[in-house]
Amino acid sequence: MFQPLTRPDLGKTWEDARVYLRPACFVDRPHELDDDCLRIADTLIWFAAWHVSLRDTDGIKSAIVPVPELDGWIAAMPDALAASAQAQRAAALRPRGSLQLGERVVRLGEPQLMGILNVTPDSFSDGGKHVDTAAASEAGFALAAAGAAIVDVGGESTRPGAPLIWEGDEIQRVESVVSALARGGVAVSIDTRKAAVMEAALAAGATIVNDISALRYDERAMEVVAKAGCPVVLMHAPSAKSDPHEGGGAYAHPVFDVYDMLADRVAACRAAGIDPAKIIVDPGIGFGKGVADNLALINGLALFHTLGCPVLFGASRKRMIGALDNEAPADQRLGGSVALHYQAAGQGAQLLRVHDIAENRQALRVWRGLRDAALTS
Repeated sequence: MFQPLTRPDLGKTWEDARVYLRPACFVDRPHELDDDCLRIADTLIWFAAWHVSLRDTDGIKSAIVPVPELDGWIAAMPDALAASAQAQRAAALRPRGSLQLGERVVRLGEPQLMGILNVTPDSFSDGGKHVDTAAASEAGFALAAAGAAIVDVGGESTRPGAPLIWEGDEIQRVESVVSALARGGVAVSIDTRKAAVMEAALAAGATIVNDISALRYDERAMEVVAKAGCPVVLMHAPSAKSDPHEGGGAYAHPVFDVYDMLADRVAACRAAGIDPAKIIVDPGIGFGKGVADNLALINGLALFHTLGCPVLFGASRKRMIGALDNEAPADQRLGGSVALHYQAAGQGAQLLRVHDIAENRQALRVWRGLRDAALTS
């Protein structure tokens, strides 16, 4: 049940209380509000209020606080909460700049597409389509030609119930494909949780590591990424074990629980020497989360900007779309996929991981046209 938050509540918190600031009340024409609105990083998204939530042993209380009034609310907080709130505000507003991926530069001022290339026989949507090097490479070049800024190559399915495969087999699946795409000028990320696969793919020309375990599955993964100096995607999954979906569905509050885990992983990466500017976060739609959890995460996506990292969002063809549309099969979820990624773009997501590049690219062009028209008309 919703509980309203008032300023006096902030002075009555338990020692382990946490505060969360989520950009809210988005505006299309910020120039009409002067200093009464702020911009998320260097995106095209402005907002006029913060959704302030206090979480302690009494539950969660929230309030909508207009941008000019936040300093007064922070002044009412105990020192630890005030420091957290100030850090979150600064992190949300700090420009993210660009990703330097070999010779390619991916600018994050507007949403960029990451194309999914599964070199697997058993992925939930497109398993078996690209199992040989020639077919996979051709598909990867097609994704880039259609507008993918990055092609994400994966050699192991992580769908519910998928078997774990040996790292040598995974390397054999992806190495030649990564090499072919990189030689052809494509910016490639490697979708893996295994350190040996990361090393092989980076040596073959990959420039990003995308790890569904947020560098928790393999004890060497953190070291590999830190040594390589490459960008890394930290995704939330409830388990770092063989089945990443294990233990899901027990969230006290899905948005804050996922946020807390990613905040811990960002801190761990920074402590290990990974450049904060090269850390990307992903809330992990569908991994150990029910439909209600996923919807809450999508509606609360703007909160993740307060981690100070680019946000990657991926809901392409996922089961929640079928659950909301009469159990539509994976190959009939394009409309829902586009709708979800359009929603993410409207909350400032910098990277969208999708199967269908052309259709999502068209949606983003329309989205950008609407943003430009609002800003200039």
